[in-house]
Amino acid sequence: TLLLPSRCFFVLPPLAMSDPSGHLNYEGQIQGHRGWVTALVCPQTTDSSVKVLSASRDKTLKTWVAPNERHSTDADYAVPSRSLEGHAGFVQDVALTNNAEYALSASWDRSLRLWNLKTGACFGKFHGHTKDVLSVAFSPDNRHILSGGRDSKLNIWNVKGECVYTL
Repeated sequence: TLLLPSRCFFVLPPLAMSDPSGHLNYEGQIQGHRGWVTALVCPQTTDSSVKVLSASRDKTLKTWVAPNERHSTDADYAVPSRSLEGHAGFVQDVALTNNAEYALSASWDRSLRLWNLKTGACFGKFHGHTKDVLSVAFSPDNRHILSGGRDSKLNIWNVKGECVYTL
């Protein structure tokens, strides 16, 4: 990744797509964060309008969608469609539900947040770590959440934001 101080935004790494023969084709860069990009996740469904969800040290998450028209590799590969704001610290990690309708963010503000990607609304705040939250994941059935923090704890949560077990 490359920080371009003159324009004060962050450039995500170049994106590449593979053609049927397996060769990678350069598709361009996406620009929008004002800090280091800390995590990227792509939906595992083809019907999602979101192409990429990114987390950053600028304390935000951004959803990225395909532009209406793209005629060259100089044109934007994706454009930010929504900025998810509310964390008081760096956003370290992000995870998506299987259907890519909800996202979960882990932050250095010691919290996790559950987001509705269609509306941008924060559905819940999960508090229980005593230091930075570094990693987050959904269970395969999306009914439980696992978080890991700098406090050396692994917490298992239900989707209501209740910590049901700590390891």
